Amino acid sequence: MFRYTLFLLIIFQCLFTNSGLASVDSVVYFKGKDLQNIGKHLFILKDGAGIKNFKDVQQHPEWFVPSKSEVPNLGSVRSSQWIKFIVVNDSDEDKVIVNLSHPNLDVVRFYSVVNSEVDSVKYAVGSSYVDREYNHQFYLFDLNLKKGEQAECFLQIKNETQVIVPISIHSQKGLFKTLQQEDILSAIYIGLMLSMLLYNAFLYFSTKEKHYLSYVNYIFWVFVAQMAVLGLFERVFHIRSEWLSSRILTFSGAMSGITAILFVKSFLHTAVDAKNFNRLLNVFLFFYLIAIILLILGYILPAYRIVNLVAGGGAAIVLLLAFELSRKKYSQTKFFLFAWCVFLISVLVFVLKDYGVLPTNVFTTRSVQIGSVIEALLLSFALADKINTYRKEMLDLQVRELAISQENEKLIREQNVVLEQRVKERTEELQESNKSLSLTLENLKDAQAQLVESEKMASLGQLTAGVAHEINNPINFVTSNVSPLRRDVGILWDIIDQMEAIALNPDIDISEKEQRILALKKQHDVGYLNSEINFLLKGIQEGAERTAEIVKSLRIFSRIDEDILKEADLNEGLDSTLVILNSMTKERIEVVKRYEDIPLVESYAGKVNQVFMNVLSNAIYAVEKKFNGNPGGELVIETKLNEDKSKVKIIINDNGVGIPEEIKNRIFEPFFTTKEVGEGTGLGMSIAYKTIDRHNGKILVESEVGIGTSFTIILPIRQHIKN
Repeated sequence: MFRYTLFLLIIFQCLFTNSGLASVDSVVYFKGKDLQNIGKHLFILKDGAGIKNFKDVQQHPEWFVPSKSEVPNLGSVRSSQWIKFIVVNDSDEDKVIVNLSHPNLDVVRFYSVVNSEVDSVKYAVGSSYVDREYNHQFYLFDLNLKKGEQAECFLQIKNETQVIVPISIHSQKGLFKTLQQEDILSAIYIGLMLSMLLYNAFLYFSTKEKHYLSYVNYIFWVFVAQMAVLGLFERVFHIRSEWLSSRILTFSGAMSGITAILFVKSFLHTAVDAKNFNRLLNVFLFFYLIAIILLILGYILPAYRIVNLVAGGGAAIVLLLAFELSRKKYSQTKFFLFAWCVFLISVLVFVLKDYGVLPTNVFTTRSVQIGSVIEALLLSFALADKINTYRKEMLDLQVRELAISQENEKLIREQNVVLEQRVKERTEELQESNKSLSLTLENLKDAQAQLVESEKMASLGQLTAGVAHEINNPINFVTSNVSPLRRDVGILWDIIDQMEAIALNPDIDISEKEQRILALKKQHDVGYLNSEINFLLKGIQEGAERTAEIVKSLRIFSRIDEDILKEADLNEGLDSTLVILNSMTKERIEVVKRYEDIPLVESYAGKVNQVFMNVLSNAIYAVEKKFNGNPGGELVIETKLNEDKSKVKIIINDNGVGIPEEIKNRIFEPFFTTKEVGEGTGLGMSIAYKTIDRHNGKILVESEVGIGTSFTIILPIRQHIKN
């Protein structure tokens, strides 16, 4: 809303600015009492575009013209603007302080000439207030003057926006009192605005009424804009950014204008009640956005002027709109209209103060802040009145709805008799249907049990065939070695008998006995016979060990105690499953194991092994279908822990035919199979999925046709098994 102030400044500048010279007392005599707004003692050089340095200004006093206003208004130009005045210390103070109480200036340089010595101080936008002689948003400069001494002072001001020059002279004690008064008034303003913000924000969260949200947004940006006008934004938040500090005033003004328009559109329902005004407000929104874009791109002065122009036009349009709508529904717009008028009057007071029509005092200086607080309060009342109107309308609506509901209740009671009879008839029909459905459900359960049993029998048949094949090989190896072993043992016993006869014959001397025994051993090739017997025994031992290994794997796989939740070694379970399926993979499919040292997993081991068999069987089937018994098939099995070591992963990869994308999501459906008729029931993967789900795990599948398939089984190490 402070943008309206700047717009009116431009208008009144044209009305009240006089190019004629005015008589002015060129010397300011400081007698110890603070001198407020010494504008009529100032000399102004407005166009400093061609001036290169301070010496040019000092040497050409004829360039300056006297000011006739207590608070000069220099307008907005890009070039530097110069102000000159002379201060004589006619008091007992040894320090005089110059106060330029306009906080929003890009560059301020203060020159003082005392006894022909020049001193200068420069403050620029974005610099910290802590770096100044006085930690305050006003520009304060010390003049060290003894009694009777004179200082010729120059101010060089450069600013992209409006320049108003309120200059005062203070003693140290008087300055402290003045700044304290300014800070107290600013603190009161901040407290009041924050109270309104927080209170209405609380109302929004309590009522969820969108008008309160747009109101809070509007008041927030008005508050930010006034903080920028007062120079408190940088002081409170310690901003040290030249880019931000030079734009915050114009940006906050544009945002306050945007949020004001959004609040007006929401509060006055312009989209419904004033469509032409609503379109015009949209045009103003567009120009505000253009101004913000120009501001970001660095075109500060054009953006500033656009915001001023749009703000003034928007204020007039909103005022006309409020008067127009008040004719139709004054009760909903009276507070809004009054609030808008109060604020515009406060802006007018502020502008008239700047041009000397009204005196400069605390009220006129703070009129915009006072007006914004009153406006915020009145708009809050307007919202409350609007909500009360809504509630009254809702109450009337509820009364009408109650009458309608009572009439409906009467009709309902009359219909209930008919409905009860129909419900009774329908209930009897449903009971009959339920009996039929119950019978069908029992039949389905029996069929399901038979199908699951069929799958178990199919798995058992596969298990039996694999085990029979695996055990048959080592048993055949043992039986085939028994006959030659019996023959070799018989030959060995004959040799022993002949050696005994030779050794016990007294008629043969020892040397001849040795020759005969050696001849006998050579005759029967005892060395070869010994090697053959050892070989046959070794084969029998290997066959027996292989048989024992198969039996052990079968015992691990079957897990008689599978209905008991216990810790199981999944690596061992995979190995036992591979032993049983060995007949399906031997010499045709290369099996690669990449087991990590994983911990024991709580599970029903037998059921998990059944899952391994179902997945591995499908993988082997896919590989066989692709390679048709030829070399090249590969099955890779990995086990590892997940990242947080709370779960184990079993990854089974094959390079088989793969699963088409269109059926990949169906492989866990009951009775779905891609095998030929008679090769599968379609329940294996469904049972596997349910088993893993019961273990609170997951089974994932990735596949590419012609490349292969990867199944990932994830099981928690510790779990609560689902029933």
